[in-house]
Amino acid sequence: MTRLAQRKSRFGPITIDADKRSGAIAYCQGGYFQSRADRNGVSLLTYVHAIFGLVRQTRAQTVLVIGCAGGSLATMLAREACDVTAVDVNPHAFLLARKYFGLPDSVQCRVADGCDFVFSSRRKFDAIVLDAFHGGRMPSDLLADSFFAQARKRLQGQGTIFANIHVADDRDDAADRGAERMREISPHVRILDRPGEKYRNAIVMAGAVRGLRKPSLLMPPDIESREIAAALGDMHLRTWKGR
Repeated sequence: MTRLAQRKSRFGPITIDADKRSGAIAYCQGGYFQSRADRNGVSLLTYVHAIFGLVRQTRAQTVLVIGCAGGSLATMLAREACDVTAVDVNPHAFLLARKYFGLPDSVQCRVADGCDFVFSSRRKFDAIVLDAFHGGRMPSDLLADSFFAQARKRLQGQGTIFANIHVADDRDDAADRGAERMREISPHVRILDRPGEKYRNAIVMAGAVRGLRKPSLLMPPDIESREIAAALGDMHLRTWKGR
């Protein structure tokens, strides 16, 4: 690996590393990988392709992405002619995403706390994506009932919200707890998960989700596309295990 950049920030040190042989570029903050992409900025993370495929099924034209890092999801959506607004509390993220990950100029970048942005903005979006983490955990204010109640006001009538939730194993009910809170958006809540995998990403979604299908690989990266396609194939859509 070759170190391309290193930055100090109040949210933890950021490093950008490249694999010379494969061309893969990785964004790491505070000891956690937050982005990994090919040399064209297309993600190498299965969950990003899962969210991308689900958002494209909704035919969303305006998308708010909370949490940027390398900005792979925003880049991929912008290449599909989506009007993307990316929000990140760390100003270094956008500079590094533009320089090393090819984040397009068309993506509107806002340095702000994601919760504060949703409460202060008056703009409405077709889709909202939550993918913001501090130290491996999503901030609690982004999973609060009050946040989702406000997020509902920022969605268009047939809008959808997606949240990336870390799950340790099959006994971990983090995705279902997130789904319970997302019922503030609508009673229609679904979860895209990969049972049997440890330390995985589950996608929790609410809003106009009843017609969504398990996503396939729509934008293959230059490398590792076979592995990503296989991992997407192992994911399953299910309903919330409400009590």
